[in-house]
Amino acid sequence: MGLKGKVRPALGRVRHAYRGRGKPRAHFLHVGKTGGTALKTALRPVATAGSYRLDLHGHQFPLARVRVGERFFFATRDPIARFVSGFYSRQRRGEPPSRSPWSPGEVQAFQEFRTANELAEQIDSDSRARQAMRAIVHVRSPYSSWFGPPDDFLERLDDLLFILRLEHLADDFPRLLSRLGLEGRTALPADDGGSHRGATAVDRTLSARAVANLRAWYERDYRFIELCESIAADLWGGHDTAERKASGPEAIGTA
Repeated sequence: MGLKGKVRPALGRVRHAYRGRGKPRAHFLHVGKTGGTALKTALRPVATAGSYRLDLHGHQFPLARVRVGERFFFATRDPIARFVSGFYSRQRRGEPPSRSPWSPGEVQAFQEFRTANELAEQIDSDSRARQAMRAIVHVRSPYSSWFGPPDDFLERLDDLLFILRLEHLADDFPRLLSRLGLEGRTALPADDGGSHRGATAVDRTLSARAVANLRAWYERDYRFIELCESIAADLWGGHDTAERKASGPEAIGTA
């Protein structure tokens, strides 16, 4: 690479940082399997172009690390749909867009359970299934991993900028852009790599027993989703709460 090839990217980084100076920060908290990859792909090119300097974090950055007074936003998803997506994402080791090796616990889990339904059906009767639920990345991580107990989350409401819902992302994303001062400046990616969508050929059907087991396993997550929907309705209006609640396992397929 010649001198110009090295200087131009460096100048671009300097200009990018300069444009963000003096603007308040807004942190995106990336809850796994809630559309975060697509959101970051769309927002990264305009991270300093709006009303805020956007910090687009990875999975390991919780709300507790956001300074009081700095804004934050995030996306949610029905916990059962998130489980199914997380199971198959880790079964293919995160591809696309990147390959992440299995942990020893995941090796054991995917040797014993070939489908999300097989795992979910055994939660109430097989200790190996419960071990797998605690071993598989995304599957094992509740919303409290990012937001702590509800009281801690509620203490930060003054800093909350927006909550998106993956099932309604096409409607929520433009509303987020408006709050960020980025109306019409970017769009969500359409390709699988940019959005980290998984293969569509896998069987995502869940039995009634699997759904019941998962609802019990993720009971606290469902309570957090209800809290988020209530907050979103109070602060920003938008989709009818009943409509959002309908975006659950039925969207995956049940038997």
